[in-house]
Amino acid sequence: MASFNKFNSLVADLANGVHNLATNQLTVALTNTAPTASNSTLADITQISYTNLSSRNITTTSSAQSGGVYSLVLADLTLTATGAVGPFQYVVIYNETSPSDSLICWYDRGSAVTLQSGDSITIDFTDTQKLFELT
Repeated sequence: MASFNKFNSLVADLANGVHNLATNQLTVALTNTAPTASNSTLADITQISYTNLSSRNITTTSSAQSGGVYSLVLADLTLTATGAVGPFQYVVIYNETSPSDSLICWYDRGSAVTLQSGDSITIDFTDTQKLFELT
């Protein structure tokens, strides 16, 4: 997957206790409209229809710190279409547990993709063995 792009609000949301990344449900949103760093809630994102798509819930593998460095590790997510889905180019990660569906980050796939019935796409969160790291 492309490089991690954080939403500016993530910094304040972490400091203010909006996210409990160990237990909150993180979810994928898909869009064909480029997000901006100033977006802060899911309402700021123009999402595609998920009618024909499998669950977008992400599994947290590890949320821990070691030696003052925090890492969030997520399991890869495979999305499977049961009908046409898309097009979408951007993969957004948000906190579904927070009251305003607070945004965390997004990835640009580089080009739009449309899934047909039976197609699958895997979102690889472990390119660097973690979604992100705080030092």
